[in-house]
Amino acid sequence: MKRFKHTFKSIITILAVVPFSLIGALVMGAVASNPIEPEAKTMVTAPVSYPTLHKTIEVDGLDIFYREAGPTDAPTILLLHGFPTSSHMFRNLIPALSDRFHIIAPDYPGFGNSSMPMVDEFDYTFDNLAKVMEAFIQKVGLKTYSLYLMDYGAPVGFRLAVSHPERVQALIIQNGNAYVEGIDNNFWEPIKEYWKDRGAINKGLDNEWWKNVKAAYKQPNMANEDALRFLVTLGATQWQYTNGVRNKEMISPDNWHVTQRLLDRPGNAEIQLQLFYSYGSNPPLYPKWQAYMREHQPPTLLVWGKNDEIFPAEGAHPYKRDLKDLEFHLLDTGHFALEEDGKVIAEHIRRFLGKS
Repeated sequence: MKRFKHTFKSIITILAVVPFSLIGALVMGAVASNPIEPEAKTMVTAPVSYPTLHKTIEVDGLDIFYREAGPTDAPTILLLHGFPTSSHMFRNLIPALSDRFHIIAPDYPGFGNSSMPMVDEFDYTFDNLAKVMEAFIQKVGLKTYSLYLMDYGAPVGFRLAVSHPERVQALIIQNGNAYVEGIDNNFWEPIKEYWKDRGAINKGLDNEWWKNVKAAYKQPNMANEDALRFLVTLGATQWQYTNGVRNKEMISPDNWHVTQRLLDRPGNAEIQLQLFYSYGSNPPLYPKWQAYMREHQPPTLLVWGKNDEIFPAEGAHPYKRDLKDLEFHLLDTGHFALEEDGKVIAEHIRRFLGKS
């Protein structure tokens, strides 16, 4: 006890003679060597989360369904879907981008949750789909935007871009064709014959791709239109989602079941056949679309599923001829690249548009 009293007395004596400034320095040194616990640090604000809204607006007498998310004062990305799906294909991409971008994803007439007039009530052509999308853009008040072009989204979107190049801030191209090289394959042979003659019989159907269809239907001399009806069946829809992917177990069967339910609506097969026929209006416009790219040079991000048998990688490379500011990515997946590489594509978009 005497020893403790002596020690305590010595400490008090030392403190009495040590300059106050030195004590402060010692204290600050102790704090620096023992940093504040994490819970006492300034909290980092989490990114704002924007829910995806599901809306419908009347356009030219049609109910056009669309998904919308993100701050309305942020740069807009207009997502244009392909066949045989709808804005449903963007359901995971939208929340991956909506903290930084204003996202709009409409369904075309005849697709998804938009109106589906019969073929004798509506002109199902790509010119008319683009016309409806132009009216939609006007109605929702979009002034400028980046375009995401996938499959049917390419002929719709390039028509929009050529009509109003001043609106387009960038292109994001995912298995969306604008060159003859992209449709120079077995899949397109009978469709090209269908463009020439809707009553064609067994034209372009003897290649390796379509032989399997004829064998399945046990029709060695098949009408082209009957063969093309295969493309709206459940088997074909599932094939579109799974062909060329690395791991089929990564692809949710909800995709083809949701899509097929809409394709199976009475009258929808006839709508799709009309659009297969109308697709023949697109190749003659390729030079015009290519001229648009050469003249206006929109910054372009290309993310392409290279194993796609409908629009293979041969359709991706020609973009290099016409675009100077092109970021080019071939992904080891299939037609619906977002299903397997959605995170990769979202990261590319965030980075690419962030620097544009």
